[in-house]
Amino acid sequence: MEIALGDAQAGSETVLFFSNQVDGYVEYRFVSPEDTTMTHGLENLTNIIREGSSESWTDRNRKGFEALFGATGGRYRAAAKDVVTLRAPEFGNDSGVPFAAYIHPSNPTSGPYGGMSFVIFPASDAPCLVAMVVGTQGLSPDEVILGRPGHARKVQAICAWLNKQYGKGQQIAWAKQDPTRVDLDIPGSMRRLWSPYQRIFERYGRVIYAAFTPTVDSESVSAGVTALLDLMFEERGQRPLAQFTDDAETVRSAWFDYLMTSSTRQQVAELLDRRRYVIIYGPPGTGKTLMAGQILRDEYASAGRSIQFHPNTTYENFIGGLAPVTGDGSLGFRFAPTPGFLMESAAEALSNPSKRYLLHIDEINRADLGKILGEAIYLLEPEPGFERKIDLPYDFGKPFNRTLFLPPNLHILGTMNSADRSISIVDVAVRRRFAFVPLWPSMQVVEQHGCELTQKAFRDLISIFVEYASDDALSLVPGHSYFVAKDEAAARSNMKTNLAPLLGEYLAQGYVSGFAESVRSYLQWLDSL
Repeated sequence: MEIALGDAQAGSETVLFFSNQVDGYVEYRFVSPEDTTMTHGLENLTNIIREGSSESWTDRNRKGFEALFGATGGRYRAAAKDVVTLRAPEFGNDSGVPFAAYIHPSNPTSGPYGGMSFVIFPASDAPCLVAMVVGTQGLSPDEVILGRPGHARKVQAICAWLNKQYGKGQQIAWAKQDPTRVDLDIPGSMRRLWSPYQRIFERYGRVIYAAFTPTVDSESVSAGVTALLDLMFEERGQRPLAQFTDDAETVRSAWFDYLMTSSTRQQVAELLDRRRYVIIYGPPGTGKTLMAGQILRDEYASAGRSIQFHPNTTYENFIGGLAPVTGDGSLGFRFAPTPGFLMESAAEALSNPSKRYLLHIDEINRADLGKILGEAIYLLEPEPGFERKIDLPYDFGKPFNRTLFLPPNLHILGTMNSADRSISIVDVAVRRRFAFVPLWPSMQVVEQHGCELTQKAFRDLISIFVEYASDDALSLVPGHSYFVAKDEAAARSNMKTNLAPLLGEYLAQGYVSGFAESVRSYLQWLDSL
């Protein structure tokens, strides 16, 4: 065990004084401050990856592995060494594919191993391939980790972040949808893109569930290795040392944003300009209706209207049809052609062609949009290439009479709660005509408008859903509006009267059956406040 004892002077240079007890003997040495940062922690490992050579493979990786642990320069506590073992065999030129794997310590010292592993593969004339791998012996002893939805989501988010942040338009990271699917090989497109690693893919392509090809940029190597290693150790209950907490949180926050990527108001407004027809979707409480209202007010100068769909909305309500009107004789009511919301909006937009007009449809998925649009779906093309028109069954008077068309300055913005109905059940033809953009819960909003209690409550609940929810159940995660309260008394009341009943309904309906006990435990905590 290596212990920092204090400072001393060596000539004019200040050094740190360490003791290292090995086999009952105490060894003393002086190490310069530069040595403690350059030869310990992740630096050795990133250097190995950047060089890519398999020369002195076992010895170099052993030193890099040892340097990861301990307070004298390592990133992780010495105890973290108990949850992982290094496997880095030396290979001859023709004896196989060299690798260095950080594996579960219950595995044998040689031969096939099982479970989750962090692996680097050297390659000729290229940096090492960095990968997350399921051992060829199977999922055990990490079947719980590998089978949990959260692990796959986190790995995918890390890869998405690396591509966006460091790829410069190229794909430098890839992740499998389900790490347990060892029957699926790495896609052929990735094999062609990453040709220097063909030999690796031929042998281990089925068990690699995430891969990262470092660029010449040393920052990208450090970022990818840090994110994947931190995740692996976190899954085994180990976190970086206190002095690396801020760095770990910075890296985690960077890729965590890719777990629930949201669109901004500006992005939605720009998309409306290009596509004309847009739907914002997301869990309850994420501010979809609020954003739509702000866009109507600010980007369209309130030129437009808001309507809401419901199960009884019909073609006649939205497009137009016969409706009762007051008669001018003694017969009372009579039926006459009456424009619906879409026709009225199109007429208003047509009356001022130089001004953009927005029709906001709230809860657009609560009605059968395919039936409501009918043949008018033909009109919903952002770039039709020609003027599209449909014939109407009645004469609706000016400006359309018996022919309906949508002027180019008419835009449609729908909002839909993904907790009510999945996007997948929206008519395929309708989905093709609308641009769908997500709006997920935002920690930034809670930090700006919440208090310490709501921030904790938000983080804990998001973590439960991210870790355990299926893809369908993830769309149920309550949004940030349930956690907006500056005062803790108001926060407790809001969460108990709004959030708790929502979660209770999820439990009653069986929406969160796969992680019901975690939700119940969270509700017990809410009740204790």
